[in-house]
Amino acid sequence: MYRPGLNELDAVIAIARRGSFRAAALDLGMSTTALSNAVGKLEAGLGVRLFHRTTRSVSLTDAGGAFVKQIGPALQDIHGAMETVRSRQTTPSGTFRINTFPMAAREILSPLVLEFLRRYPQVHVDLVTEGRLVDIVAEGFDLGVRVADLVPSDMISVSLGRSQQFAVVGSPAYFERHERPRVPPDLLDHPCVRVRLPNGALYRWQFEKEGQTAQIDVNGPITLDEASLARTAVLDGIGLGFFMEQDVRADIEAGRLVRVLEDWTPPFGGLCLYYPARRNASAALKAFIGLARELSGTPGA
Repeated sequence: MYRPGLNELDAVIAIARRGSFRAAALDLGMSTTALSNAVGKLEAGLGVRLFHRTTRSVSLTDAGGAFVKQIGPALQDIHGAMETVRSRQTTPSGTFRINTFPMAAREILSPLVLEFLRRYPQVHVDLVTEGRLVDIVAEGFDLGVRVADLVPSDMISVSLGRSQQFAVVGSPAYFERHERPRVPPDLLDHPCVRVRLPNGALYRWQFEKEGQTAQIDVNGPITLDEASLARTAVLDGIGLGFFMEQDVRADIEAGRLVRVLEDWTPPFGGLCLYYPARRNASAALKAFIGLARELSGTPGA
């Protein structure tokens, strides 16, 4: 009698949740080919197809839907039991998964993540960056890192002690051809690099000064959805850009970019790591939270 392994069952749940072999493979830390082979082996063993596959989409068959509905709760119980056992470890080990966005990953990599690895060499960190805000529990992450305002209300959060700030910048060559904006509405007379959010909406540049607020729907010749691409365009003089200060700080200090409207971009809430209120946190999670509190000067819970 065929007896599928836990990895094969996890693969089915991940594909059903993500609707994509590629996305599920990234979540599980395996190749798309290996994932496809695992599901194919499971389907062969069960004698039934679990997924409809086309070149553009993946969906559950009727049998697959019934299968996922039945095994889902059981798998949660199994993983819960494994977490309970892991919580009794004295030495952090195993894979530790973090979900965040690119800028935050750059902020925490050297001072926190790499120091964590130096202290706990038996841990493997899987750091996933993406613009969209995900359900870290449903997608198998141990914790997330986001700006404080985006942390879900049902999560425990720990401040990383780093305030954030926006920066409006342009290249020196750009300002040789254009006057500097003095107040946010002046931006409507400038070409700007527009930013598309993960949900598809165009981002309105936000400003605040002495209780006054402004949201400017800028115009420009190009729309991008990745900070490094926007930085390249601004460095090339195509127009003004709106960034997290950390993404362009080195360029400002080196004179490659010139900052404007700084008095309209005050600091705001910093980064937080967050995690579910589990009773049985793993040794790795406890250690990571402890290190984060130590480095940020945040008192323990």
